Amino acid sequence: MSEEYFQRLVDSDRFATYLESELGPAEDYQLEHHQEGHSNETIFVTWGERDLVVRRPPPGDVAETAHDVLREYRVIDALQETAVPVPTTVLACEDHDVLGSDFYVMERIAGDVIRSAEPDRYQRPAARRAIGTELVETLAAIHTVEYDAVGLGDLGHPPGFTERQVRRWSEQLMWAFEVTAEEREIERLYDVMEWLQSNVPDSTPATLVHGDYKLDNVMYAGDDPEIVGVFDWEMSTLGDPFTDLGWLLSYWWDAGDPDPPDATRTLSATFMQGEDYHTRRELIDQYEAATGFTFENDRFYRALAVYKLAALGEMFFRRFLEGNSDDPMYPRMREGVPQLAERAQRIINGAEPI
Repeated sequence: MSEEYFQRLVDSDRFATYLESELGPAEDYQLEHHQEGHSNETIFVTWGERDLVVRRPPPGDVAETAHDVLREYRVIDALQETAVPVPTTVLACEDHDVLGSDFYVMERIAGDVIRSAEPDRYQRPAARRAIGTELVETLAAIHTVEYDAVGLGDLGHPPGFTERQVRRWSEQLMWAFEVTAEEREIERLYDVMEWLQSNVPDSTPATLVHGDYKLDNVMYAGDDPEIVGVFDWEMSTLGDPFTDLGWLLSYWWDAGDPDPPDATRTLSATFMQGEDYHTRRELIDQYEAATGFTFENDRFYRALAVYKLAALGEMFFRRFLEGNSDDPMYPRMREGVPQLAERAQRIINGAEPI
């Protein structure tokens, strides 16, 4: 990322003035752009003895309306005294004179975000089992929070949530097709869309929903893996918890699964196909034991997750075709989205079972 872009994210002097007014003076002040994310921007800050993290939207008028960091802050702040591991919140700011956008500050947590491979210290049976156990137990903690008691009772509208998910992502897909259909048609996605619309579950629990819960949105620490932080809450709401579970399962590969789509392989680690890791069935069993919920309609929720990924990919492909992105992943969606559509169809047909 260019220095010019980083300067659009944060004016160093102006931000130092703000921090000093809120936290007191500091002799050591450093900024670093963390570039692993693909949505809101993350900046590491050293302020004296404190290691902090700033979350702000990307620069630009459109992005500022689409990336609600103060919603993210509100959820993390509400969860401070719960069983859900989240960073300690420090500040939230609506004054655009500071950074040009809303932003918030939280304490930085030390640990590992597991993306493409397991850390060396976790390459043993007990640690591998703990990775899955912690992942499911933490999701269960999110889904059993008494959201009214922590002040999140107005975060969303659970009735009709799952049906709205299908409708919303179908609308996103159709928006992308306005341009991408001239390049190639994906008839299979229309079949998936129709099946999802016809198979929305009639009744679901209502819980706090993370919205993007997967392995690389949590942080592990210790020689015995323990989740110390859950990140990226910008999609959080109140709704159907099984959409979170289906999303997690869509990124968790079993030993007998077909290979992930080539064009989307970088988005999904596969090391959990190895020995000692939980299977999807074991993750579900543990989730049910921890929450008291019964996960029914697994094909619907896993197919919905892959359908959402396909819609995202098709939106990326439209932006590429329109010249609105130089992200090298976007043109790969020409083949990647049809491959995702094929996977969703496999799940629906029972060819990629739990």
